[in-house]
Amino acid sequence: MQQASERINAFQSRFSPLRQNRFFLGAVFIVTLCLLFANGRAKAQGLSAVETAELGVNTLLATALESKALFLNDRESYFAAIEADLESFVDFTAVANVVMARYAADATPAQTQRFATILKTTLTRFYGASLVSYNGEELVFLPNPNPSDDPRADTVVSMELRGDINLQLRYQMFITDEDTWKLKNLSLAGINLGRQYYSQFSALMSEHDNDIDAVLDNWR
Repeated sequence: MQQASERINAFQSRFSPLRQNRFFLGAVFIVTLCLLFANGRAKAQGLSAVETAELGVNTLLATALESKALFLNDRESYFAAIEADLESFVDFTAVANVVMARYAADATPAQTQRFATILKTTLTRFYGASLVSYNGEELVFLPNPNPSDDPRADTVVSMELRGDINLQLRYQMFITDEDTWKLKNLSLAGINLGRQYYSQFSALMSEHDNDIDAVLDNWR
């Protein structure tokens, strides 16, 4: 009996460091996963709302300037270039929900996506046509007069193109589930496009007996 006990103690003594090493390696593995997750989340969050808007609008202005000749000679190529830039920082599904407002709850996911595609074309044409007159005027970002204490709250980024005629823009940015900032509404020269398009959507809903498919069929 004593010999058996001595053998068990020897066995436990021999493999105790192994168990400790396994515990240590397991702890290191868990910590490493946590660090990778945190690092990945930080990278995903990346740019702030202002930085996202700044990058988006500067890229858009550069494209408008470089592609201006296409507006007269190959308008579809011009709008395609503008649309590609808008897609990088605009969430058109969120824009669709903003425009539909109280009607959004009645729309199916398919209808919402269809409207998002329609609005992508609408906004590309409207914004693209507005930028044809851009000639490299200075873009100035304005301070937010009402910053929120909540880092995930919607953020309004205001800017102004300064030249012979100053043009004010306001981007309403929100943070997605992927922790990236996207635009969901904008105001151009004092015109809130979300409200403007909501008025059009609401009028069409009244005209077509609240038939969302009919509204989308008749959107212009």
